[in-house]
Amino acid sequence: MQPMLEQSLVFLDLETTGATPTSDRITEIGLVEVANGEFLGSWSQLVNPQSRIPPFIESLTGITTAMVEHEPTFAQIAPQLFERLQGKILVAHNARFDYGFLRNEFQRLGLDYRAKVLCTVKLSRALFPQQRRHNLDALIERHALSCSARHRALGDAEVLWNFVRKLYEEVDTASINAAVAKQYAQPSLPPRLSAEALDELPDAPGVYLFYGEGNLPIYVGKSVDLRARVWSHFSGDHRSAKDMRIAQEVTRVEWTQTAGELGALLKEARLIKDLLPALNRTERRHTGYFGFERDLALDSPRPLRLIASGTLEASRLENLIGLFRTKRAAQSALSGLALEHGLCPALLGLEAARAADAPCFSHQIKRCRGACCGKEPLAAHNLRLFEAMQALRVKDWPYAGPIGLRERSEQRTEIHLIDRWCHLGTANDDSQVYEVLEVRGTPTFDLDIYRILERALRTRRKGLELIQLGALASSWYRVRSCATALDY
Repeated sequence: MQPMLEQSLVFLDLETTGATPTSDRITEIGLVEVANGEFLGSWSQLVNPQSRIPPFIESLTGITTAMVEHEPTFAQIAPQLFERLQGKILVAHNARFDYGFLRNEFQRLGLDYRAKVLCTVKLSRALFPQQRRHNLDALIERHALSCSARHRALGDAEVLWNFVRKLYEEVDTASINAAVAKQYAQPSLPPRLSAEALDELPDAPGVYLFYGEGNLPIYVGKSVDLRARVWSHFSGDHRSAKDMRIAQEVTRVEWTQTAGELGALLKEARLIKDLLPALNRTERRHTGYFGFERDLALDSPRPLRLIASGTLEASRLENLIGLFRTKRAAQSALSGLALEHGLCPALLGLEAARAADAPCFSHQIKRCRGACCGKEPLAAHNLRLFEAMQALRVKDWPYAGPIGLRERSEQRTEIHLIDRWCHLGTANDDSQVYEVLEVRGTPTFDLDIYRILERALRTRRKGLELIQLGALASSWYRVRSCATALDY
């Protein structure tokens, strides 16, 4: 492959009215043209988006609605811009964002713009994997790059050109060429799926849906990088039978971008249960639940009862210990506790019936302390059992009422509304919180959602902010309550 700097390149940056290529518009274009490693020139232009620029964008870029009011529209500069870009490799930071906006703007004018695209975010990640941050500010700081005007199109485009030149001072050429070649490599697509269908996939978190014959959903997945994940299904080796079936059957792809991983996990879990895709078999096949209910008598010879049902009254939840998809999973968890804590498998119903006061097999091999044969009081055994099983409990809801988890990315913000481990819905901003609570029906407890939310609250990753909803939601909760049923 021809080395990167021996080709015709356009380093480009756009400023826009928002993050959605299909509805937001370009407000400024800046580009630097390079051929055979030589700087040819630069060009920038403010663009009238024919709509107001949001205050947040104005404060970020300094470009105001008044500044662009008398500037040319994209349609007026399109012929000149199309000529500058034609036949050249487009280099941009988060390149799919800029490429998506350009393609949509040109499509509105009946022009089909396509280009080979090189993303400097991916290039930085490939060449500096030990670094956590790869946004433009991080690159400027890490590589001591100058920037004439941050968050202005030409200033940021010049940073990208300076970054690539700096790479050749800091990294060997072979490593750079390999990283570039990896970006250009594309797997072959299934015969009924066109490359155009995947052109707009963002390098961002979200959920994707594959459809097959009859427009029926065949698979739902999620990823923190939609583009990379969807393309990975079509790698030539088809490492799994599932990927082979997807490649054979898929005719259409849909996706929904989210603010982060939590939003993608929640949406994936709900879509799988709502759509029942054929290839999400593990998630589809369990329609009930299994759990243990304790005998309140501490000296009971049968301290636990395995229950199975599709629903559970909330009043019984306090006595329920553990929730499992299958009977086998429930018994396996209990067996693990018995082995770890020297509990009696016979009293727990894990061994076959025996004669009264006869020692169980585990006691004979010194794994049970002898509650089965009178060597340990039943009350002592059961107390140890219940203490050990606390780890299996559905955790108590640690808040006085509903909360929000605000999840942020560079492009969007979402507020996930939660109460008693139920996902009530997701708002796009503060103004939608009450609206979501108002229209939401009585929520149900879901095991997958519980596990997702419990982990999110326990680990609290960067980008998640906990919001105490307080009075905002109190009026809604006077008439509604959560978790009247368990639904798996």
